[in-house]
Amino acid sequence: MHRKTIVAANWKMNGDNSLISDMTTALNAITISDEQQVIICPPAPYLGTLSQANTNRRVAIGGQNISEQLKGALTGEVSALMLKDLSVQYVIVGHSERRSLFAETSELVAEKAKLALAQGLTPIVCIGESEQEREGGHTEQVLSQQLAPVLTALESNELSDVVFAYEPVWAIGTGKTASAEMAQQTHRFIREYIAATDADVAEKVAILYGGSVNAGNYQELFSQTDIDGGLIGGASLKVEEFKTICAAE
Repeated sequence: MHRKTIVAANWKMNGDNSLISDMTTALNAITISDEQQVIICPPAPYLGTLSQANTNRRVAIGGQNISEQLKGALTGEVSALMLKDLSVQYVIVGHSERRSLFAETSELVAEKAKLALAQGLTPIVCIGESEQEREGGHTEQVLSQQLAPVLTALESNELSDVVFAYEPVWAIGTGKTASAEMAQQTHRFIREYIAATDADVAEKVAILYGGSVNAGNYQELFSQTDIDGGLIGGASLKVEEFKTICAAE
């Protein structure tokens, strides 16, 4: 099955008004194929500014996280309702940094994904193993444990609207990248694991690779059968490099 390629930028806690101006000027000036979806996920304070500056219909706006609650006395949190109010379409949940630094469990990630869908947002659900887990031969076990709560929490019609992102923790911001063959093998496992729940959904759902993707390796990675694009960190802060990836045919 042909799936659309997704290029998602996760700026993390980086960026400013100048980057938004430079990035939107660059992306507004290029033609992005209808077979490709670009998503920019800036820090929450810049969501409104980015949304107003973006005029390219192939570029969507995404949040980096949401609370599992819609509203309340939760100082510093961002709700799905707030993202919708700013015309945000996507939201990252379960990024490895949220899991490791903020102790988010796979059950909480599943709860956030279900809440996002209920509010009309597309969740980008992140999964991935550490270097120690990879070297210990536990990659598939770790990914299964992270996927299982999501597959249990969501109905098939909900699951088909989810984007998954495989991010080997050892390759994030380190310059290390899984070989295209290694990444494809892991993506194939993820798709087969989802297929055990619903084979039709597994063929439709997008699975992104998120481990030091850049202008030098994205073509080989994206050409793999089960890799449907990338969740891009450092390279998405470099306007010309990200523009090159987004303008690819």
